[in-house]
Amino acid sequence: MSFGTYPTESIYDEIFDTSGQPREICTSFVRRLESIPDGELEQRQRAADLIMRDMGITFAVYGHEAGTEKVWPCDLVPRIIDGEEWAQVEQGLKQRITALNLFIDDIYNDQKIIKDGIIPEQLIRSSSTFQKACVGFRPPAGVWCHISGIDLVRNHDGRIYVLEDNLRCPSGVSYVLENREVMKRTFPHVFEGMAVAPIEGYPERLLEALLSCAPPHAPEPTAVVLSPGIYNSAYFEHTFLAQQMGVELVQPTDLIVSDGYVHMRTTRGLKRVDVIYRRIDDEFLDPACFRSDSCLGVEDLMQVYFEGRVTLANAPGTGVADDKAVYAFVPEIISYYLGEDPILNNVPTYVCSNDKERDYVIGHLDELVVKPTNESGGYGILMGPQSTKAERDRYAEEIRANPRNYIAQPMLKLSTVPTLIGGKLQPRHVDLRPFVLCGEDVFVLPGGLTRVALREGSMVVNSSQGGGSKDTWVLRKTNGKHDPASAIPSSQSQEQGSPSC
Repeated sequence: MSFGTYPTESIYDEIFDTSGQPREICTSFVRRLESIPDGELEQRQRAADLIMRDMGITFAVYGHEAGTEKVWPCDLVPRIIDGEEWAQVEQGLKQRITALNLFIDDIYNDQKIIKDGIIPEQLIRSSSTFQKACVGFRPPAGVWCHISGIDLVRNHDGRIYVLEDNLRCPSGVSYVLENREVMKRTFPHVFEGMAVAPIEGYPERLLEALLSCAPPHAPEPTAVVLSPGIYNSAYFEHTFLAQQMGVELVQPTDLIVSDGYVHMRTTRGLKRVDVIYRRIDDEFLDPACFRSDSCLGVEDLMQVYFEGRVTLANAPGTGVADDKAVYAFVPEIISYYLGEDPILNNVPTYVCSNDKERDYVIGHLDELVVKPTNESGGYGILMGPQSTKAERDRYAEEIRANPRNYIAQPMLKLSTVPTLIGGKLQPRHVDLRPFVLCGEDVFVLPGGLTRVALREGSMVVNSSQGGGSKDTWVLRKTNGKHDPASAIPSSQSQEQGSPSC
């Protein structure tokens, strides 16, 4: 398979440097890929697509004219990350989640960060994800964000930035695991001799993190995954994680509050539940506490939660920390709670509720990316340099009408990875969502979900907006050499035990 005239001059490519030579960590992989006969990569890609379809690895896109259920798209050329660079990223993610967890706890209790003038009180009070019902509460084990997905991007200067924090119900980790499984089935020999950090132990680590935060009254706690049901866009992930952890997948109608505890209905009667990994948004969890019209909630669930008799993961109220306006203050949050400089930098961000910054944004809409503070999935974004004047004028009106709802950032030129498009390897822009678990300790899954914008020139990588994905390889080294102990030699290889922090 030839890379032909693969362009690298004007972009940062994860595989090739600007001279067109493979980066040191990627040299062996590139040579192996180039040894593949013409047409074989396409055949293996078609085989991978069929495996995804036959295994039912899907996602949903609401309102799509061609139907909602889509086969998960996985391109067979992986993203490769140097293990030494990853070690720094891992430390930065641990630092960030530790600080954000302290921030959430403070916001709902002492509010020292507000009293000390680090963050404006109105910014927190006006956040649509701030839950007044959680004021004065501390969850079991003091953990608010048990599972986090932190979106990272590499700019054309080669530096990695945090693009946004996802702390409510972050999705995508099931596709990380399935991408790796499909790669091992369809392309096993590319792993031979490559020290790819294993990821298969994630479900065990997730269950350990959840159970470690169980209420103290439960010496042998029972955990469940709570899903809104089959029509949710991430339902495949809900079923996958429940199966992999060996716990029950339940819907709201399967749960009931009785005698001060949460129970699930079973064929043998009621069984107490101690930990709920919930994949339902805050406002729908309990009609007695949040939205009274919710058909997805469990009546009085929050009362049991506030009394410390059940753990909800992630804790309700964590969304206040992934508000994109609050994101702009994360460097100050890290410094305030940890006394450290951030290891991972934010993208420079303009908060439109600030008069001076709002005026700058409106005057430079053709240069900036404008985002709603609490949307996700790539919805509601204005890509200023690619927009029309009419679109910019409309956003200017919306920003003036509701400035708290918008932030703006410079448009980064995301790094690229070779991607099979029309039978040729072409550069396509990518981001990365690593997953972080917080229980007795903080664990970062090596790599994460690499999302790729399949349309030429597009920077929008979300699957709901036509993006795809790639397997992500963290190549580990020992004394400057590949560590053969961590290599995956064939499609039959399985990880032995759980990965360590």
